[in-house]
Amino acid sequence: MTEAEEKIQTPGKEFDALFSKATNYVETNAELLKLKAVKKSADIVSSIVSSIVVGIVFFIFFILLNIGLAYLLGNLLGYTYIGFLILSAFYLIIGLILKANGNKWIKIPTATAFIKSITK
Repeated sequence: MTEAEEKIQTPGKEFDALFSKATNYVETNAELLKLKAVKKSADIVSSIVSSIVVGIVFFIFFILLNIGLAYLLGNLLGYTYIGFLILSAFYLIIGLILKANGNKWIKIPTATAFIKSITK
């Protein structure tokens, strides 16, 4: 039997080998996609946790600083509660400005940063 006749009689073996290689390729790519997704998720979660921890530290610092400023203003003006009222009014004004412009100043940049971190 010649080589050409042998190939004609055994196309199933070649098809099986090709199918096996294609299956391995698909499985390997699926595993690679899973690993990339896990890495991206781990990066996002770790950066969120890190930001939360740093945010908590700055929040505590900010609160204590504001209490000190309120007492300082109160002592300068003669009544402690006036210092707290002035700082409260100041933060009320800032809050109203942020409410009016929050979409432009906070929401859109945050969404953009999040999308960039995912597609990076």
